[in-house]
Amino acid sequence: MFGHDFEVTRHVTYHVKEYACKNCKKQLTTSSSGNLTELTPKFKEINDVLERIHYRRSIRVNKQELNPNLLVFRH
Repeated sequence: MFGHDFEVTRHVTYHVKEYACKNCKKQLTTSSSGNLTELTPKFKEINDVLERIHYRRSIRVNKQELNPNLLVFRH
């Protein structure tokens, strides 16, 4: 994008990030197709949910890696 100087402002997941232009403060995020799109309130809400799910899942996986004898049964 010509004239913009984007920097990562938030790591939502490994693949989804939020960006802001240092010059004009325009905000972008990674869409589901991997392209950059404007950060609307709807995308902000989606990113909040994604971040929460990603965080909880990473905590659970780390617990299982620390204790391999821990078995998780799901119904």
